[in-house]
Amino acid sequence: MRPHALLRVAAAALAFGVAGVSAQTLKVGAALDLSGPFAGPGAEVRDGLNLGLKLLGGKLGGQPAELLVADTAGNPQQARQVVERFLQQDKVNLFTGPVASNVALAVAPLLAAAKVPYLTPNAGPSQLAGAQCSPYFFGVSYQNDAMHEAAGQYAASKGYKKVIALAPNYPAGKDAVNGFKRLYKQPLADEIYTKLGQLDFAAELAQLRAAKPDAIYIFQPGGMGINFIKQFAGAGLAKDVVLISSPFTADEDIIPAVGESMVGLYNASSWAHDLDNPANKTFVAEFRKAYGRTPSLYAAFAYDVVYAMDTAVRLAGAKATDKDALRQALARGGFPSVRGAVKYGPNQFITQDYYLRLVVKGADGKVTNQLQPGKLLSGHQDAYAPECKLS
Repeated sequence: MRPHALLRVAAAALAFGVAGVSAQTLKVGAALDLSGPFAGPGAEVRDGLNLGLKLLGGKLGGQPAELLVADTAGNPQQARQVVERFLQQDKVNLFTGPVASNVALAVAPLLAAAKVPYLTPNAGPSQLAGAQCSPYFFGVSYQNDAMHEAAGQYAASKGYKKVIALAPNYPAGKDAVNGFKRLYKQPLADEIYTKLGQLDFAAELAQLRAAKPDAIYIFQPGGMGINFIKQFAGAGLAKDVVLISSPFTADEDIIPAVGESMVGLYNASSWAHDLDNPANKTFVAEFRKAYGRTPSLYAAFAYDVVYAMDTAVRLAGAKATDKDALRQALARGGFPSVRGAVKYGPNQFITQDYYLRLVVKGADGKVTNQLQPGKLLSGHQDAYAPECKLS
């Protein structure tokens, strides 16, 4: 049996526990990073998708649904092969994943050509928000720059003058630094781009020590972030320099692996596990019950993808298997998000609020993020929307 088929069976059994699938079942293809540099975030996305579908009784909009899961290993070519199988053999109605932006850019044209809606649980490349936007791509998570814009706003408000940014050298890394600079509104002292998947930061830490910045802004998701934070703390740099992070380097998938060295780290995010709204309270409680841990934003946005699909299928009704009808229903938005009130902008990327979070050690002794008062940005639309000509 092919690995793709094995994952398909496992995913269907995990999500729904059913023996068979009817001919009218809606098929959702999920190409996820279950190995490679983004394996941790990929597992979070998978768990968020499975939980959402489980709570909906294995249905979308009241219609039977099947989740097909395949590993991309963070490789664009492998992801293209997965998507081609989804389109040609499985005839999927909807698609979600992957985590990495370079992989998303590789598969988005295939899905658009086949008119299969692609709802991203994470990657939000600037290209797909702007000139290369597509009526079949829905930015359910965020546009890549936006989290970092909020962090730049925070750094500017604190008056930090000498700031260095450090990010992996791939599309999301470039978007991260550009986003931070956009609202920091001052020249950076330096921009350091590391190898994607890098785990040893000795050279970069020496460079940072010599530069003596007021603050460092980092975007290092997954295992890269775990290793950077540990090495940063071990090098004693935390005593002399402020570290500001994207949520991807300070979320609940990173914190348990690093521990108390994370305490005191500020990060900007459009979601927090203690955000006070009914949908989020249900999601966090059910996720903890199902998996025994606090969810990360990767899981949260994947869960939102399921409810965006659910709302659209319900709106499309008997026409849910019609590609144009389903796309039009998705474009109407209005799903119950764990972030509260969200809506699509003119490029079909979510406009949303952004908050400041602080990593703290709670009364129970657990290290976690704590939402801080107020908002960094309200109803924020990404900078690339004017370049999109969907309407």
